[in-house]
Amino acid sequence: MKPIITSGRRKQSIAKACLTEGKGIIRINNTDLKVFTPSMAQLKIMEPLILSGDTATKVNINVQISGGGIINQADAARLAIGRALSQYNPKLKEVYLNYDRQLLVADIRVKEASKPNHHGQARARTQTSYR
Repeated sequence: MKPIITSGRRKQSIAKACLTEGKGIIRINNTDLKVFTPSMAQLKIMEPLILSGDTATKVNINVQISGGGIINQADAARLAIGRALSQYNPKLKEVYLNYDRQLLVADIRVKEASKPNHHGQARARTQTSYR
């Protein structure tokens, strides 16, 4: 089987997942998922694996994440893993869409760019006096 390579993005975070046949080993930045911290991010990443059932035990997944914060990196990894597993087993696509659309479709919302002469804020205006 050829490896399945997918990507996921969330704000500034980018995750690339490589799925190959194996024994169910999941690695995040060359670290085992079981020792990944914080635990909230670990649970987020495990969601598509739990929903896939025994499919996750038949494949090895290696995820490389860069940029952004810890939770956004977890969301990006979750998206990449969900896309990879749904390509490996097309029946999972409907399961993921019924549970949470964010497992297959990226959330494209990003921070609004700051404007010039607005004190570094996106929408703040300079104060005016009418006295």
